[in-house]
Amino acid sequence: MSRNTLAALALIALAAPSHAEQAPAPQSTQSDFTLSANVTLASQYRYRGLMQTNNKPAIQGGFDLAHSSGLYLGNWNSSISWLGDSNSAVSAPVEMDFYGGYKGELAPSVPFDLGVMQYYYPGDYPSGYTSPDTTELYAGLGYGPVMFKYSIAMTNLFGAVDSKYSQYFDLSGNFDTGVWGLTVNAHVGRQTVRNVDKGSYTDWKLGLTKDFGQGFAVSLAYLDTNADRGAYTNSKGRYMGRATGLLSLTKTF
Repeated sequence: MSRNTLAALALIALAAPSHAEQAPAPQSTQSDFTLSANVTLASQYRYRGLMQTNNKPAIQGGFDLAHSSGLYLGNWNSSISWLGDSNSAVSAPVEMDFYGGYKGELAPSVPFDLGVMQYYYPGDYPSGYTSPDTTELYAGLGYGPVMFKYSIAMTNLFGAVDSKYSQYFDLSGNFDTGVWGLTVNAHVGRQTVRNVDKGSYTDWKLGLTKDFGQGFAVSLAYLDTNADRGAYTNSKGRYMGRATGLLSLTKTF
């Protein structure tokens, strides 16, 4: 073997790291946090059965951060017009919801959910206007596809004067039909509004959601209420609790 060949072999040996010197292969780690987001185009925005965009389309979206322990934080937003519809001196075109809580299971198929929700309406308001910003505490308990949720306002409810401790009772169910990715959505709720004459009412909904995969879903629902017309007719002359159909397209990321 020539001297040049020996020198070349020596250089290769020096350049090649030994097995003991190789960096350990990175271990795959799965985060305890899950981040998701969503955006929705809706034919209108209804909340607890009441129109929020005066029967006009709405754009909505938000995100959720969940921890494997069951703790979660989130934000959801929507275009609105109901504040301006009730008072032309108000300019508040957006609803921003911030929430956090803890969810888990008391037993198999028995989920629970505890948390706090802050409804925030940034905008311009005339002097002396009662803020619509609202803080609610909520607790939910379910069985299978059915969930009962109780909410109580720790502030005035959406600008109603002296309405602290108003309550909302929500019974909802989502039932997978096993056919063509369709889910039946059913809901009945009862809103009580303290110290507001004829402010309390019941709302209900029946609808279908079609899952198209890739995070896309379309929902079609029928909604109605028995809200008092005198209490829930806006300055545009529209009854905010009348029956309606609602169509929405949602993309989840």
